[in-house]
Amino acid sequence: MGRPLPLVSLRAFAETGRLGSMKNAAETLGVTAGAVSQHVKLLEARLGMSLFERRNRELRLTSAGRRLLKPLTQSFARIEEAWALAERKRPGRDTLTVSTTASFAASWLVPRLGRFARRHPDIELRIETTSRLVDLRRDHVDVALRHGLGNYPGSVSIKFLCPQLVPLCSPKLLDRGPPVRAPRDCLAYPLLQESDRADWTLWLRSHGVVDPRASRGPSFTDDLLLVQAAVAGQGIALVRDIYGAEELASGRLVRVLELPWPMRFAYYIVMQPDRARQRKIAAFRTWLMDEARRP
Repeated sequence: MGRPLPLVSLRAFAETGRLGSMKNAAETLGVTAGAVSQHVKLLEARLGMSLFERRNRELRLTSAGRRLLKPLTQSFARIEEAWALAERKRPGRDTLTVSTTASFAASWLVPRLGRFARRHPDIELRIETTSRLVDLRRDHVDVALRHGLGNYPGSVSIKFLCPQLVPLCSPKLLDRGPPVRAPRDCLAYPLLQESDRADWTLWLRSHGVVDPRASRGPSFTDDLLLVQAAVAGQGIALVRDIYGAEELASGRLVRVLELPWPMRFAYYIVMQPDRARQRKIAAFRTWLMDEARRP
């Protein structure tokens, strides 16, 4: 019998070749980029040939790498399909794996899950949080909840929640500062920005205000951090209304103006076309639509 196959190294190579980046491959595999690089080097040493050309930080497959990549990715895909089938056939309760972002899970999804459990006690939910796009089939995800325009090639997507951008701040900050009677008055306060620094500019422009100060202020990569900064009195946050609901109800935040801006983006239920009608997926989809209609 020959030497055992270096399966871990082969998977590291396959993901790097598929994604064109060791960093992206590392994120997919849940390891460091250094670990992926080491596995690729070990594979190249064992084969006695280079699989990638490294030019100016850009990776390109060699001819040997291209010959290896296609059958390897096809083989891993078949293994994953067999494993997913085995998991679905195991006895006991149905497990439904849902992928979404941490902020959406914490602020909207998780507080409602008790109602799903009472309606479907035979379905066990598994919530995974990540900001990256997932491959439903490869990552063994039944449903992804994503914020965007609904364009997810190879998948079925259904719009279920349309949040609005609203300006929120601490009542203490508003009490000791100048009054805010119109959108332009928000510029007298620090503006708390999302990571792209685009929301304030677009929101003010939609209300007839064009000002370079709209893009200034500290930025945050997560909506929940943005809300917490507003609670701490650091400025006015422009956030999706679903993220500030709890703080508004408790009085820790107040609406600065009753001028929401309907967002072009929405939350979508994303599914594999051939599995969208599975009982557990259909049950979760119906429940989500019901929850989105709740006041």
